[in-house]
Amino acid sequence: MIKEIESFLAAVRGILFALKNERHFKFHFVFSIFVVTAGCYFNITGSQWSLILICIAMVTVAEILNSSIEKLTDIVSPGYNKQAGIVKDLAAGGVLITAIVAAIIGAVIFLPILLK
Repeated sequence: MIKEIESFLAAVRGILFALKNERHFKFHFVFSIFVVTAGCYFNITGSQWSLILICIAMVTVAEILNSSIEKLTDIVSPGYNKQAGIVKDLAAGGVLITAIVAAIIGAVIFLPILLK
């Protein structure tokens, strides 16, 4: 049980580190609060909540993985390296795709409500 608690606390430290130090993670976190607030205000359905929460989780996880890949790449290849740059670009591209899809899903949910 001690190891499970230590693992949980390590994960919490990782999230707190991202909140404190990662600019894009902060942006996604603040935007998530905005979207949750809008969902509460507009009283969206349960299935809409499910989609919103999945989107928030996916973008947040993608951003943390991207930050992890960038930090690890900096350790492995501290100087300029074209391949290391490609690795970072690929990770960032994954975040971008996830964020675009989340924005589209948000638009599908919120635009009809806003246009009434």
